Amino acid sequence: MSTAETHIEDWLQLIRAEYLEIPGLCLTKPQVERLWGLDAVTSEALLAALVDVNFLRRTAKDAYVRDDGA
Repeated sequence: MSTAETHIEDWLQLIRAEYLEIPGLCLTKPQVERLWGLDAVTSEALLAALVDVNFLRRTAKDAYVRDDGA
């Protein structure tokens, strides 16, 4: 695994942990960027990856919440 892949996996793990630790966490993309100091491209890629694996879902108000299968 390359250094870049490790870095991405670290971010994915951190974001997953925060959403698991804080029930009901609901963040917009700009909030994600501010909270973790991410640039727009990186945050978009991380959020898209978490949506793709059905960990997060995007709400009608463009916020990201845990996808609990509801």
